[in-house]
Amino acid sequence: MARSDRRPFSIHVVFFLELLLLLAAAASVLSASAANNTMRPRNGLRKYKRIRASLKNLNRPSLKTIQSPDGDVIDCVPFHLQPAFDHPRLKGLKPMVPETSSNMSLRTPHRPYPDPPERPRGHEVSVLADGEDSIQLWRTSGETCPKGTVPIRRTKEEDILRASSVRRFGRKPAARTRRVSEGSGHEAVWLQHAVGYAVGNQYYGAKASLSVWAPRVASSSEFSLSQIWVISGSFSSDLNTIEAGWQVSPQLYGDSSPRFFTYWTTDAYQATGCYNLLCSGFIQTSNKIAIGAAISPTSTYNGRQFDISLLIWKDPSHGHWWLEFGSGVLVGYWPSSLFSHLAGHATMVQYGGEIFNTRPSGFHTATQMGSGHHAGEGFGRAAYFRNLQVVDWDNSLIPVTNLRVLADHPNCYDVQARINRAWGSYFYFGGPGRSVRCP
Repeated sequence: MARSDRRPFSIHVVFFLELLLLLAAAASVLSASAANNTMRPRNGLRKYKRIRASLKNLNRPSLKTIQSPDGDVIDCVPFHLQPAFDHPRLKGLKPMVPETSSNMSLRTPHRPYPDPPERPRGHEVSVLADGEDSIQLWRTSGETCPKGTVPIRRTKEEDILRASSVRRFGRKPAARTRRVSEGSGHEAVWLQHAVGYAVGNQYYGAKASLSVWAPRVASSSEFSLSQIWVISGSFSSDLNTIEAGWQVSPQLYGDSSPRFFTYWTTDAYQATGCYNLLCSGFIQTSNKIAIGAAISPTSTYNGRQFDISLLIWKDPSHGHWWLEFGSGVLVGYWPSSLFSHLAGHATMVQYGGEIFNTRPSGFHTATQMGSGHHAGEGFGRAAYFRNLQVVDWDNSLIPVTNLRVLADHPNCYDVQARINRAWGSYFYFGGPGRSVRCP
């Protein structure tokens, strides 16, 4: 009997101990959950503060604001307040403010650079045709920014929220530089190209006319672009590039319109450089062109073809890399002090298309390049680059004579080079992305 009396007591003790353990575990879970819930608001607050600080840095005080029909807001920012002069290598540079109009608070009638750049020999600067400097949507109302200011597309909170992170906002993907051949340079798992290029000499600039399209971009995190690259350095860690063209990037701009853009880097897209004026570096001088603003009109399949001319060249007088849009509009320049290899000259120039392929659902993307049609379809159907030229050591603009072409995924996007008297060296390029040929 004594033995049977002790069993219930031991059972109760065990049950009590198990209950204490369960309560302790539950308390631990609740404590961890509370800690996580506390961390989430803290993390959100930190991100919000970073976004607000970034917006304050990017959006400068303006003397005039212009509302674009597509929803963009263009701020006319005094020349000396633009982001460029925040760069450590440019902070010692005393900005020279362009001549201003009488209704502005700025009164210093100086040019934004010591002397006008020396344009390449053989380059004809024509008088702008009516409306030629108004091919961006924000100019359709007839408004423009006053002299002494530069038009800057206002960055909104939702623009930064669409980026993969606040730190990477305004930058190209970094995983892009595994070199696979002499001409590709950019080949990586996610980036694909169809390009023409010149290599083997010292280059001091490049010029071309490129047709403007509105290719379909299948995912908000992908993009499609057409541009000129001026390149020097190795493709591992010290790559220097200067880039300009048009692009469709829903993540960066929030829509599917082709937009005029610039880019630069000195470390293979790792930490330096950015699109447009989203970091310090590029010094804008024009009050007529807004970098990052939509281009209109665009080319149509079997219809009217529309192209823009771009010239990037190194001013021999001061060494800066200048950008010209259309027939003589000087957009601005990249100071030579930004660069290591490009402080001297380029070793390659490249023209063509690039898309970002995230391989949605494990398949190749359906994002289009160019017109979304292959090069073999020719004029009126495929995108093109025409009148390809380079600037040589003597600051002379000469035709590209050693053009090579490369398509790293020709079943998806291809390129075909040709030559004639009217267009000189030129090529068609592009493609639809995922298709029967491109699974």
